[in-house]
Order: sequence, then C-alpha cells, then structure tokens
Amino acid sequence: MNPKIKELLERIRQIQDEIEQEMARRRAELHTDFENRRVRFEREVLEQQRRFKMGLFKYLRQARFRNVISAPIIYSVLVPMLLLDLFVTIYQYICFPLYGIPRVRRRDYFVFDRAYLGYLNIIEKINCAYCSYGNGLISYIKEIVGRTEQYWCPIKHARRVMQAHPYYDGFVDYGDAETYRDELDRLRAELAKLDEDEKENETKDEDNDQK
Repeated sequence: MNPKIKELLERIRQIQDEIEQEMARRRAELHTDFENRRVRFEREVLEQQRRFKMGLFKYLRQARFRNVISAPIIYSVLVPMLLLDLFVTIYQYICFPLYGIPRVRRRDYFVFDRAYLGYLNIIEKINCAYCSYGNGLISYIKEIVGRTEQYWCPIKHARRVMQAHPYYDGFVDYGDAETYRDELDRLRAELAKLDEDEKENETKDEDNDQK
C-alpha cells in the first residue's frame, strides 16, 4: 500500500476512535449503560422518558395520510430482505471456510436497542426495529461482499466509488500490473487474520463502554 495512503487511513481510524469515545461520554451523560449487550437506563431517566410518550390513538390520529398508505409498500420489502439475508448467510457459511476467511458475525451488525426507549409507543418501536434490521442487513452484507472482493478481485476502480466498504482503500491501484499478483497473496493472507483483529477491537469497545 502507498505509504501516504496508509498514513491517512491510520489518521481516519484514530478519528473514528475519538468519535466513539465522545459518543460513550454522551451516553454516560444520558445515564445510559450496557449490560450483556442490553441497554439499561436508570429508573428516574426511564420515568422521565415516558412523560414524552405519545399514545397510540393520538399517534394514529396525527399520522399523515401519505405515511399510512405507504406503510404496506415499505413493509413488503421485508420478504426480499429476509430471502437475501438467508442466501447470503448460507453463502458465507459454505464458502468462507473454503477460502480461509473468518465468517462475519451477524450480531455485530444487527442492533435492536431502541425498544428500550420509554418515549416510543409500540408502533414507533416496530418501525425502529424494521429500520434497524434493514440497515443492519446492508452493513452485514457489505462486510461479506467486501471480504469476498478482497479475496477474488482486490483492484481499485478507475472511477471514484461512493461509500466503499472498509477493505477497498487497501486494494491494488487500478492498472498496477507489476504488483498485483504479490499483493493478491498478501491481501488474502490479511483476511485470514481478521479474527484476531476483531477480538482486539471488541476488547477496545468493551473498555470504552466501561469508561
């Protein structure tokens, strides 16, 4: 990898760590804690949140007509999402061991913690869970596809790629025929070490949450 790009990526990672530390500080201000991956609010905070909860009748009465008629269309997307989730999961469970790539852990990408918020009614909680599943699924699949691309074709495109997966910046430059074969072997070897890196990052996250 180009030394300058490597330096920039390291600076980005440092900034991301600082952002996570600041978010952890903000959670502490809101009296939010984590216990076995579950969110726990102090009782006084939860009671205060419930004061802002909108009842179902009022919520439905104030709902915009365009939101109501679009609801069946939004939720119809759940079927293809479930199928996509199933097939991608089967793919990685069969193929990743053959490639020597650690499997992606689903639980790291699906976060359903908004159900603990006292100011949301049941409809809002269902909507939040649906959005959480959709976004979690995209992130989960993006990680699987990113690892697959690094194994089979780790070459950057000639054009800029919007919202590229985290592995893309380490790919071989477009048109760099001289180093492609050697870099391919190196990048495949990096995938095999992902388990160690993920355990290290998980330890860091636990330390940040405790702070």
